[in-house]
Amino acid sequence: MKYFALIFLFVPLFGIGQSPNIKTCDICIYGATSGGVIAAYTAAVQGKKVILIATDEHIGGLSSGGLGYTDIGNKYVVSGLALDFYRRIGQHYGKLEQWIFEPHVADSVFRQYLRNKYIELITWQEIRSVKRNLRKDHISILGLDLQSTKKTGPIPISVIAKQYIDCSYEGDLMAKAQVPYFVGREANSVYKETLDGVALRDKHQFPDGIDPYKIIGDPKSGLLWGISRDTLKPNGTGDQRVQTYNVRICLSDDPNNSIPITRPADYDSTHYELYLRLIHYKAPTDLPMYISEMPNHKTDINNNGAFSTDMIGLNYDYPDGDTETRKKIVQMHQSYTQGFLYFLGHDLRVPENIRNKMLKWGYPKDEYLTTDHWTPQIYVREARRMLGAYVMTQANCEGKATVNDGIAMAAYTMDSHNAERIVVNGMVKNEGDVQVGGFGPYPISYRSITPKNVSNLLVPVCLSASHIAYGSIRMEPVFMVLSQSAAQAAVYAIDHRVYVQNVDVNAIRNILRTNPLADGSTADVLVDDNDKAHVRILGKWTIGKDGYGPTVLLSDTTNDQAKSLKFLPAIAKAGRYTIYAYASAENKTPVGLEIFDGNNKKTFILDPGSINVEGQTSGEWIALGKYKLASGRKAYVKLSAIHNSDKAQADAILFVPDR
Repeated sequence: MKYFALIFLFVPLFGIGQSPNIKTCDICIYGATSGGVIAAYTAAVQGKKVILIATDEHIGGLSSGGLGYTDIGNKYVVSGLALDFYRRIGQHYGKLEQWIFEPHVADSVFRQYLRNKYIELITWQEIRSVKRNLRKDHISILGLDLQSTKKTGPIPISVIAKQYIDCSYEGDLMAKAQVPYFVGREANSVYKETLDGVALRDKHQFPDGIDPYKIIGDPKSGLLWGISRDTLKPNGTGDQRVQTYNVRICLSDDPNNSIPITRPADYDSTHYELYLRLIHYKAPTDLPMYISEMPNHKTDINNNGAFSTDMIGLNYDYPDGDTETRKKIVQMHQSYTQGFLYFLGHDLRVPENIRNKMLKWGYPKDEYLTTDHWTPQIYVREARRMLGAYVMTQANCEGKATVNDGIAMAAYTMDSHNAERIVVNGMVKNEGDVQVGGFGPYPISYRSITPKNVSNLLVPVCLSASHIAYGSIRMEPVFMVLSQSAAQAAVYAIDHRVYVQNVDVNAIRNILRTNPLADGSTADVLVDDNDKAHVRILGKWTIGKDGYGPTVLLSDTTNDQAKSLKFLPAIAKAGRYTIYAYASAENKTPVGLEIFDGNNKKTFILDPGSINVEGQTSGEWIALGKYKLASGRKAYVKLSAIHNSDKAQADAILFVPDR
């Protein structure tokens, strides 16, 4: 089906007397999240004029907003420009890839991508209205009217594009374009799931016996702050509650680079009374939060336990909220979190060991310089979710349903944080936390980022998924991969003059595979252990998990056969390549290696015992040296168990070209 964008018929919707600044482009991207930046760069390096709209001056969303301890799931799912992002981060730290990093480093990398002559960044703007063209068979977006998110701003701006991509965490462009969406948790019965709706579980949960009332044992005294008066619904019940948000906190314990945590102006210690009840039940030995150490004495702090940095139940109005509503909720999260940090360090009711641990941390002097060293980005774990052409569900995550139009992969645990804090049988309880994994990487459908009837819009972040499936998909690397795919589809739709629903998905997949950096540079060559076309197996090996990709092979120690794997890459372009082997943190057994570059052989022993695995990943790439490889399939890497009794591991070999 062809499309013909009527871009010159758009009439700005501003009032009489206002003269909007009209901007035109090929692709308009709303939301300067990590996905938004990657989408903009993808289109721009292919010569498309791009406008990227940010609601403030922050670029990169959570990836530069404090979430430096990357939720990966499995590195296998991180491809294309998403992987390039972590490679650029790695260059900063002197590694191939780096998955834990400081906010300002991520910000710098994102801004590198935006230094392209075809990208125009518009900051401090939000959508006021969307002009649509309604036809019998489809709806198309003709243009956007923007308004300043500041009290006073420049003259109004209108943006007219051929294609639009909503990369915001909130799905505002999608909603303004009147695309159907859902907020909250579906009942399990809607998509035949078991993990979607109300879920009272024991993870991040209060132990039995914690009294919820201001005066212990007296319901008439009222509930402590943060506890809802709602009653518990049966497990699996659907509702409009949204899993909790929080702030991914960057602090520093370097005395030369930290600012003391002081008492916030609106500090209220009653907000933390539940923590005092909890520690009375069991004396704490550590801070009530998950502290991931970042480079240069910094942190990425996340929620952990029954009472922590998650601000449960106070974000329900955020997804559909207007600007002022959202600003109030963001401010509430800042006040709560900064107050909690101060409380832990200064309230004398907090045990001295905990106070001392908190007092070693301060706000980093070299981060968030324009926002008082505090991130402007709260962790919007979930907001609106599109009801698109295909809905990803629990069955997709678990491999019980598989799509044939996958344009990205996901692998993370089905993860939902708590959605409410209530009274159950006279005790305080959290409800909504679900963490179920154990499955391998699975494909995400192109149709799940495609509206049913808007012909020039793609939604890679607030995509079409059930609540529990979205909990697995909603990771920053996956958003980047999905956004690159969306941008590639938008480029294709323009070049071939088709609706986004009629894009040739196989063509998009081929482009993503052969041109992963979107700029025509030579692609990496990956040979995984399960690649039957490029792996030759000798001897008996068993299949294991927690490697790179769906499987890892382990040599069988029950027989005396020699055991080896020969990895045979198909080198498309001759040149110099650095070869890497993937080594698991769990397997330290040395293996024999033979590398043939097409002319010469090199043999040596690889000892993975010295690798240092950082972050949420099963292993690391170990460099095997640089080699000049001819095109074709002459070269190989042979990995062998040194002794027949060794529990050797064979996983993946990577060939990275000099660029």
